[in-house]
Amino acid sequence: MKKITYTFLTVACFFFLTSCGKKTETDPMGNSVKEATTVQTPEELGKEIFEGKGTCATCHKADAKVIGPSLKEISKIYKDKKASIALFLKGEGEPLVDPSQYEVMKANFAITKTLSDEELDALEVYIHSLNK
Repeated sequence: MKKITYTFLTVACFFFLTSCGKKTETDPMGNSVKEATTVQTPEELGKEIFEGKGTCATCHKADAKVIGPSLKEISKIYKDKKASIALFLKGEGEPLVDPSQYEVMKANFAITKTLSDEELDALEVYIHSLNK
């Protein structure tokens, strides 16, 4: 009797533990259905970074010089010179817009150098999108 009880408890525990996993939704044919995910455009990602973890909005505005130059001015100069904003934010490019503010901007490289290439490219797309 003890052996039957022990076997029953072991099987019950096995089913209990394996049934506690993540539930997946299936279609009528029994195929797994992934949840719909929102795909973010590079422009949206760039805006999110600009306003959030990039802390760019502290010093830059779209149309006005605050501490740093306006985004429209930055975009125009980088487009005219066919230069990369992303490379500058990695600390690999020369200051083109306002070299007198370069030392202030260098302090922010601690943040921008942690951003991925995708995030830096998205930030550049966002900045250029404001100058259409």
